[in-house]
Amino acid sequence: MRNAGLPLPDRESKPRSNGLSVIIDNGAPLNLFIDTIRSSGEFIDFVKFGWGTSLVTPFLEEKIACLRENNIDFFFGGTLFEKFLSVGKIEHFYDLCCEFDCNHVEISNGTVAITNSEKARFISEFSREFTVFSEVGNKDAVYSDSQLSSEWVDHIHEDISAGAEKVITEARESGTAGICREDGALRTDIFEEILESGIPLERLIFEAPTKKMQSFFIKYGGPDVNLANIALSEVIALETLRLGLRSDTFHLF
Repeated sequence: MRNAGLPLPDRESKPRSNGLSVIIDNGAPLNLFIDTIRSSGEFIDFVKFGWGTSLVTPFLEEKIACLRENNIDFFFGGTLFEKFLSVGKIEHFYDLCCEFDCNHVEISNGTVAITNSEKARFISEFSREFTVFSEVGNKDAVYSDSQLSSEWVDHIHEDISAGAEKVITEARESGTAGICREDGALRTDIFEEILESGIPLERLIFEAPTKKMQSFFIKYGGPDVNLANIALSEVIALETLRLGLRSDTFHLF
């Protein structure tokens, strides 16, 4: 990165544990994917193959090979874990992760009706062999809108205690559920309660598919806040937000 003498925020070098940018691949064409990884890999920490797309994405093996060549790790969307769980085939999900030599798995309950305690049991089991990213929040906008912010904090604590390395806050790829209301408005009450709880921000990854959300989390979490569900086309744009090189965060740093 060229700073041209500007006093820009310091960013940890990769591999890093803070300031993670988790990109979501929803089935992008292979050449677009490879071009993005090769040209912007410096700013990409993980790629998530969204929901169950890994089962139907052409050239998945080639994409994973590209990520390994560029020292970028990956994981499958938590919804895929939930799909296997819903039909009683969780051992096949385990086999799939082993087949692709996954280092990380995402464990969530945003769609299936299991309690957070039940989810925590799977976190504990999978954390014996994988680094677990858990997820809190529901994908149903009406249900998630009724969840108390204190419930989010309790679930985050429970997931970390069960063995989750980091906890992802749900927002979907559209920013219309979970920590967001159906109209896209961020539930700042949840974020404020998380801050007041004393949970280290480095243990959290905030899904932030929109520039407005990214700017909010950078403003209140700093340039090294962990962000996910970033579109392939937004990798460089997000990095400029982190560094105060875009109007939205220009005056923060």
